[in-house]
Amino acid sequence: MRQTPLSGVFGVENAGHSWEALPRTDHGQALVCDTDEELGLRQTPLSGVFGVENAGHSWEALQQAVDRVVAIIQSDPNKDRTDRIITRWLKRHLSRLGAEIHLDQLNSLVEDRDMLAENLENLVKKERLEGRQEGRQQGRQEGRQEGRQEGQDEARKEAARNLIRRTEMSDQVIAEIAGLAVEEVSQLRSEIRH
Repeated sequence: MRQTPLSGVFGVENAGHSWEALPRTDHGQALVCDTDEELGLRQTPLSGVFGVENAGHSWEALQQAVDRVVAIIQSDPNKDRTDRIITRWLKRHLSRLGAEIHLDQLNSLVEDRDMLAENLENLVKKERLEGRQEGRQQGRQEGRQEGRQEGQDEARKEAARNLIRRTEMSDQVIAEIAGLAVEEVSQLRSEIRH
């Protein structure tokens, strides 16, 4: 059986430190890239798979990586076999990422590319909506917390004002009782006098 870069996709971790065991291009070059830019220059199915794996930071980047791998598949001499293998891998990969899309209908990246793109776009919209809802909820919680804090601060100041008006306590003692800084009590005392 002929060894192709794609047939070694899951064997890279098991390759150990042997240079000979690394996956190769059809021209015998080892498929080793130091940067994402170098990987992007390789037009092999394996570089396309790695591109998809590295695009995990956003669904838009993932869609771009899928488009790239589809173009690579279309130019591959073993197009049908390569498409089946990468499609099967992509379904598992998207499932691991937690993509809630209809993966059971995905049979071929080349043929079902538009369906996958639509599902990824819907997923992006859904996540943005959920993000907005989470943001609103977090904003409400922070607003409530700030409101409580302001209410507590105002209650401490009011207690200090009452102590200033009704007692001869020093600013230091009032600050300790009310839970305020001495400077705040002094400021309140000067406001009351005017």
